[in-house]
Amino acid sequence: MNLEKICQDVILVAQEAGQFIATEAQKFSTASVEYKAVNNVVSYVDKETEKLIVSQLEKILPEAGFITEEGTADTKDQNGLNWIIDPLDGTANFIHNLPNYSVSLALAQGKDVLVGVVYNVCTQEIFSATKGGGAFRNGEKISVSPNKHLGESLLATGFPYYKFDNQDKYLKILESLMQKTHGLRRMGSAAIDLAYVACGYFDGFYEYNLNAWDMAAGILLITEAGGIVTDFSGTDEHLFRGDVVAGSAVHAELLAEIQRYWN
Repeated sequence: MNLEKICQDVILVAQEAGQFIATEAQKFSTASVEYKAVNNVVSYVDKETEKLIVSQLEKILPEAGFITEEGTADTKDQNGLNWIIDPLDGTANFIHNLPNYSVSLALAQGKDVLVGVVYNVCTQEIFSATKGGGAFRNGEKISVSPNKHLGESLLATGFPYYKFDNQDKYLKILESLMQKTHGLRRMGSAAIDLAYVACGYFDGFYEYNLNAWDMAAGILLITEAGGIVTDFSGTDEHLFRGDVVAGSAVHAELLAEIQRYWN
């Protein structure tokens, strides 16, 4: 399997999808918003973008299955070869015309991500990685931040908008990290947050209640850029478990701080 060729093809798909999203953003109306659940919004743009992506990825690797956010072409074999797709990561941002949303595409064999592409629609940044081939931003090689301590770090996270069972623990983590870092940012697209860890804008990222499509491409970007990714327990089950801690040299310290409250 030629991962480099596949990656280049996936970049073109991500850019085509991003162009569709950007065009629709010019005429989008909040009357088109639908609710999958309380606070969990979706639009025709998410759905049509996913259909476009699936139709193109099927041509690149017909034997691969799909794990998709909007259910266009779902497969239940998580251990197989799958495309993992988030057609519009940051839907709430998109709906509210906040310019921070992305397309996130990955190819994985089970929980082993082989190709990852994140396209920031609003900045037109393309982040890409192949397993063993490094990570890139707009074709230039990237690496994680050299900062070694939480005290000199800038972190990103996400706030839960449903499933609030762990809210108290999350807020304690937030309170602690607010006092021990240069700050935390909540930008609204986990895929972009992870890409920004990979290129050193952020030193670390953590969140729970995520899905595989939120993080698959981003976690490969980070590991190929020299970073570390685990779940909240410090294992490698993050892709399908839903909680993730990703970072540069501050990962161990960040994980320890999370575990003080989470466990």
